[in-house]
Amino acid sequence: MQNADIARRRDAAISRGVGMMTQIYADRALNAEVWDVEGNRYIDFAAGIAVVNTGHCHPKVMAAVTEQMGRFTHTCHQVMPYENYIRLAERLNDKVPGDFAKKTIFVTTGAEACENAIKIARIATGRNAVIAFGGGFHGRTFMGMSLTGKVEPYKKGFGAMMPDVFHVPFPMGPHGISTADAMKGMEKLFKADLDPARVAAIIFEPVQGEGGFYPAPADLIRAIRKICDDHGIVMIADEVQTGFARTGALFAMEGYGVAADLTTMAKGLAGGLPLAAVTGRADLMDAANPGGLGGTYAGNPLGIAAANAVLDVIEEEDLCTRANELGSRLKQKLEEIRATTPEIIDIRGPGFMVAVEFADPGTKAPDAGFTGRVRMEAQKRGLILLTCGVYGNVVRFLAPITIPEAHFTEALGILEQAVAAARQG
Repeated sequence: MQNADIARRRDAAISRGVGMMTQIYADRALNAEVWDVEGNRYIDFAAGIAVVNTGHCHPKVMAAVTEQMGRFTHTCHQVMPYENYIRLAERLNDKVPGDFAKKTIFVTTGAEACENAIKIARIATGRNAVIAFGGGFHGRTFMGMSLTGKVEPYKKGFGAMMPDVFHVPFPMGPHGISTADAMKGMEKLFKADLDPARVAAIIFEPVQGEGGFYPAPADLIRAIRKICDDHGIVMIADEVQTGFARTGALFAMEGYGVAADLTTMAKGLAGGLPLAAVTGRADLMDAANPGGLGGTYAGNPLGIAAANAVLDVIEEEDLCTRANELGSRLKQKLEEIRATTPEIIDIRGPGFMVAVEFADPGTKAPDAGFTGRVRMEAQKRGLILLTCGVYGNVVRFLAPITIPEAHFTEALGILEQAVAAARQG
């Protein structure tokens, strides 16, 4: 079987609306390694977009799923509930930041989590309007698209977005946007277009994912918290990409000293199985009537079993500490590369949620072309990288936090070679 043959079949069978970063068709994977159908081996610095933080096929996760599969795969929790669903909710209620009583719901995707957080905020407050940030990404459903602060490719051609969704700028240091600019945008919104008494929620990512791995400054998070407190607005932290040890803490919001009212999560929660959640203040979470939240596959037993195992692995292997160590070493290597690479204008990110941004050394304009060459040169050498950013000029690094030392060192060497090759054109 050849990648090219499968690619032709894919083009004939799958909608072109489903984007493709590579034409590498996976056959098997283990921890940070993936082998394609032709037997080629790659080091995976994508991790399914921050999904397998605990590595491909972690033995503890696989064992938990296998054991659950032998019992049952589906009953629908709303019809016949199961204890491990409740146990996972209890664990998340305990671990999500916030010194208040919490409750949890489970759904299937990150977009669903964000959508349900908005539903909860609206029914709890009796308000409609929602504020999000430019560059943010919250999913591909209509509410998710509406919240997302990026037109191409997520909104283009899909018609009118959901009403009563507003955007303000998000701080991006390399592009001259500060917290003060974001707050001026909020003030202008409240003066010109939107009574804050109509706002149900403000939603943000502690580190923007698709938008370019820009960490939210602490003063921005504190300012959002104050606005929410002053006007009775629900503060929603979208931790879909930042959650589960990726930033050097179980949740990125742990580093800000304030807590969101609702937290959305998915991706790294269940080690590769589709599972998402909303955890938040119990009074808000109880605002919906029975049947208003949930879904047929929400909290699938296999995903629940995997998630309980993922939490065990993060604790037992101290993956938060490991993420900080790996991120520090990656940044050190990127700084070494920067010494001979004037295209690098920024290196950033907490824990092992690290990014490097490229711009033309002469014009200082974002350089998506150079960024793409780095990705492709790395891929030729067996390293899978992802790009992101409003301008497509950022490489984001999302390797499994469990990556073995030898593979991490090998990947850093390939990265250095790829950047050098990209510079040569």
